[in-house]
Amino acid sequence: MASDRVASPQSGSRQSSSSLSSSPMSARMQSLHVDSVQRWMEDLRHMTEVECMCVLQAKPIGVEEDAQQGELIVGGAGGGAGGGDHVARNNLQTLLRRALVVSTELGKMFQRLEKGRWQRVHSTAVRADCHVRSLVHEYSAARGTPPDMQKLLIKQIDSSDSVHTIGSAISNLLSLTQDGPQLCSIIAKEGAVVVLFKICRQDRFRDLYAHALRTVASICCVEEGIEQLDKVDGILCLADILTEEGSVEAARAEAAAVVAQITSPHHASTQHLASFLESMHDIVTALIKLCESASCGEVFLLASAALANITFFDSMACEILLQLGAIRILLQACRDRQRVDTPYSKDQVVTILANLSVLEQCAPEVLQDQGIERLLLLLGEKPTSPSPSEGAACERVQQKAAVTLARLSRDPDVAQTAIQLKGGGSF
Repeated sequence: MASDRVASPQSGSRQSSSSLSSSPMSARMQSLHVDSVQRWMEDLRHMTEVECMCVLQAKPIGVEEDAQQGELIVGGAGGGAGGGDHVARNNLQTLLRRALVVSTELGKMFQRLEKGRWQRVHSTAVRADCHVRSLVHEYSAARGTPPDMQKLLIKQIDSSDSVHTIGSAISNLLSLTQDGPQLCSIIAKEGAVVVLFKICRQDRFRDLYAHALRTVASICCVEEGIEQLDKVDGILCLADILTEEGSVEAARAEAAAVVAQITSPHHASTQHLASFLESMHDIVTALIKLCESASCGEVFLLASAALANITFFDSMACEILLQLGAIRILLQACRDRQRVDTPYSKDQVVTILANLSVLEQCAPEVLQDQGIERLLLLLGEKPTSPSPSEGAACERVQQKAAVTLARLSRDPDVAQTAIQLKGGGSF
């Protein structure tokens, strides 16, 4: 704050002189006339921060002992990877945060270079230098922790016969996937998806299906994860879990989450969808049944999100859903606050309805199940909290409800019903 107060008179004088501020060369010449003591005072805080960080990080307390202990914990045959995992993950998060700060500072510096703000470029460069040095030291410290932790966890999942050991390793692997897509890509390339589907194909590990599939869904946020899933016929395994009567709801919900992830429109590659089409009828049938029987909002959200994505890339899915009475099931769910309790769930429902409304036979079913009334209500969807994400979800619900009504209004009966319900003023 002190440096900002010192610099403000100078910046004010720059703005008052149009002849100087209009030229980058003039601004550069003016920066040369800044008092050297003043410049030193501005930069002193950043320089001392650099020195303090160098001293503190170059002489860590007990790092070698902690590193050796971590290696023993992770490498142990008993599967207790907790201590080493915790240390390594903390170090990884620190590196990721520091890298983000460096990237931000460099971005600011380039912006100021483009604007010719030479005085501010210098201070930003000093800050960036500070953070780069810190990043180097933090990386050096992190190298003392167990290397390739994800390899050890994947090997543990693959080689152990203990449900407890495998479950613990899956939990730690799931935690790693939360640290960003770069790490998910690394984990996928190490074969994690292959190993997790191996677990999901063994009846003795039924209790681990849900946990393993949740981890698969996290890994499949990157293309490498989806490629691995396709190579091991993961879609067939998902279809089996979704359609098997003995599968618990938790496992079916997580299987739906994987389907939602791999069918997301955000993925650039669609090669894996070729094998998906072979099992689409079974998967769509299982998902709409899961929507109908869901015991809570989270299960319904996962199943409906998967269906919403599927209806985008193949019209056959829409026809299957109509045959299965999906409109009735979804509209009934909207009246059940236990299943549809957030704008996010309503967003999925109205997405499916919007895609189904392309088909001519959709309109009579919507009328029969009082769907026009529900769509008019969704036009007025409002957030219940100041959350920006909830506000955005409500906007999507309103937009898609309007699109659905517009498509259905090709049918004169739908248009007449909307007018009778005084919905004309809502458009």
